[in-house]
Amino acid sequence: MQQRQSAGTSARVPRLVGALVTTLALALGLTGCGGSGGGSGSGSDGAKGPGNTAGARQAEALEPLAGRPASHLPATVTSADGHRTTVRSTERIVPLTGSLAEIVFTIGLGDKVVGRDITADFTQAKDLPVVTRAHDVSAENVLSLKPTLVLADTSTGPSEAIDQIRDAGVPLVILEPAKKLGDVGTRIDAVAAALGVPAAGDTLRQRTERRIDAVRTKIKRPADGKRPRVAFLYVRGSAAVYLLGGRDSGASSLLEAAGALDAGKESGLKKDFTPITSEALAKAAPDAILVMTKGLDSVDGVDGLLKLPGVAETPAGLDRRVVSIEDGTLLNYGPRTDQVLRSLVDQLYEDAA
Repeated sequence: MQQRQSAGTSARVPRLVGALVTTLALALGLTGCGGSGGGSGSGSDGAKGPGNTAGARQAEALEPLAGRPASHLPATVTSADGHRTTVRSTERIVPLTGSLAEIVFTIGLGDKVVGRDITADFTQAKDLPVVTRAHDVSAENVLSLKPTLVLADTSTGPSEAIDQIRDAGVPLVILEPAKKLGDVGTRIDAVAAALGVPAAGDTLRQRTERRIDAVRTKIKRPADGKRPRVAFLYVRGSAAVYLLGGRDSGASSLLEAAGALDAGKESGLKKDFTPITSEALAKAAPDAILVMTKGLDSVDGVDGLLKLPGVAETPAGLDRRVVSIEDGTLLNYGPRTDQVLRSLVDQLYEDAA
């Protein structure tokens, strides 16, 4: 197994899931952390494995659908918070999360996006002005862009900023976050409905699901058929945030799709995250550890990761079996999820026959 260490050239934090712990959200806001920058994957600190950075490089640019999607406006949709919103124009779109921006661009309306969340770090969005960082929306910055549509999800805040945007008369649609693999299609359909391009949404959903299925059918598991136990660790050394993912971390669905077991979930952790302790990791007993590339960078790579409580004593720590995937894509559950799953599978089973 191998450490995929990222250059981390841009600040980046994913929307982990709506239920992410308050401490983590605060830490993200303080550090502006994360960062996908197209990792080098050099393996310079001795992680097991030959190195596989193709997934990270591919994730830097999106693959939009061909042609301009057919628009059917006005479109009236119901937000996750119960508000009914009528969208009359998509000429100036501001998605307030990176995952939402990813869908807008991939569906074919990227040229209509005028602002971005800091987590929208893919190539097509990199030159847009940043209007929100780690759940911290600046209503003034959003309104200064004169948007005709703002997209958010239930993790977006503060609520005062959301209210201010709505009070200004700007159509704002709040969507449920994607928390598992099964949410990918639903999320794409919801964004497409808000944009008034349901046919394009249907095409993108089918393409995305087809690509995910293709990865799943080609998994080459170990000869003994054993399902590896994988612990998802969320680490940010600069903020002293060290967490072990449980059932609701957002990683379980992805790990299970890859034929693995979520070690945190299997050990009985029902919450999203819990602080890393020697006892918790001993109970989880992971064969491999999954981290985000920027998080791994923040603790100085695998050597630093092994210094966290209990990590070195796990089967994963003893074998230096660390899988890392770009922050910008790992838990987005969107059009690039097939790339995430492929990278995870390639790293988990690189020694499989």
